[in-house]
Amino acid sequence: MPRKTAAKLPSVAVIVPVFNEQAALPVFHPQLVTVLQALPNSYSVTYVDDGSSDETPQILQSLAAADPRVHVVHLSRNFGHQAALTAGLDHAEGDVLITLDGDGQHPPELIPEMLRLHAAGYEIVQTQRLDTARTSAFKRWTAGLFYALINRIGDTHVQPGAADFRLLSRAAADGLRQMHEHHRFLRGMVSWMGFRTLILPYEPTERIAGSSKYSLRKMVRLALDATFSFSLAPLWIGLSVGLVFFLLACVEAVYVLSFWVRGASTALAPGWSSLMFMLLIVGGVLTTLLGFIGIYVGYIFQETKERPIYLVRPGPPPSA
Repeated sequence: MPRKTAAKLPSVAVIVPVFNEQAALPVFHPQLVTVLQALPNSYSVTYVDDGSSDETPQILQSLAAADPRVHVVHLSRNFGHQAALTAGLDHAEGDVLITLDGDGQHPPELIPEMLRLHAAGYEIVQTQRLDTARTSAFKRWTAGLFYALINRIGDTHVQPGAADFRLLSRAAADGLRQMHEHHRFLRGMVSWMGFRTLILPYEPTERIAGSSKYSLRKMVRLALDATFSFSLAPLWIGLSVGLVFFLLACVEAVYVLSFWVRGASTALAPGWSSLMFMLLIVGGVLTTLLGFIGIYVGYIFQETKERPIYLVRPGPPPSA
């Protein structure tokens, strides 16, 4: 059987979202290009500047000026990691799209193996981050709790430890492009599509420079987007608790009526404390349920405005 020629091999488009990575880019880019140049495939690299405030935009422009295979998309402000990935998927052209972060923790050396698995018939190669001693106990515990919860209450299974380091076939990427929701959780969206997927475990390497851009607030926001975008369980929990208290109220009514039927109504105590206790519990349940409903309504409101997920500026921002 004749070997495939380079012309028949799929073109590879690599997408790298970056935010304030001026110290990491001079190290990361040569590492990435070394791996890509060793491939028989043609390739391109699309960097997405997610509103960086340091010298990242200027460094990206110099990389693009030195290599026509490097392209840069500048977002008008910091829209967040998921929006930056979306922008890259919208702008990159290739038969195979690979997304990875530019801080060095997603090893580019895995790209040849991902392409081999794609050639074997997999439309999505999803990497799975393995926890190591470098991962804090707090992060391991919260991540485990999050994936256990979302897979328990959601209709879409999300692989624990799934990273935004993945390969997408053109068909899978086009499917993802058709999903325009504002609150984006790409790991769940990719799983929801149902394309033939293989999980590829990897150990994260050391960050080249700087610190994680995912603060605790951003991680909580991503977890909320995942929960409320892929599950109606919070509403069902509120409804279930409400039904339990309705049944308890019926039992209480029967109990009180039994005193009147037996002619022992004088034995009933005033019960002010128990009444207040029940009012507080019921009030808390109703307030919680209304809060859940309010969040869903807020999500609907933001979707109906149909604002774009991101905005692109024509060039890098002026240097300070």
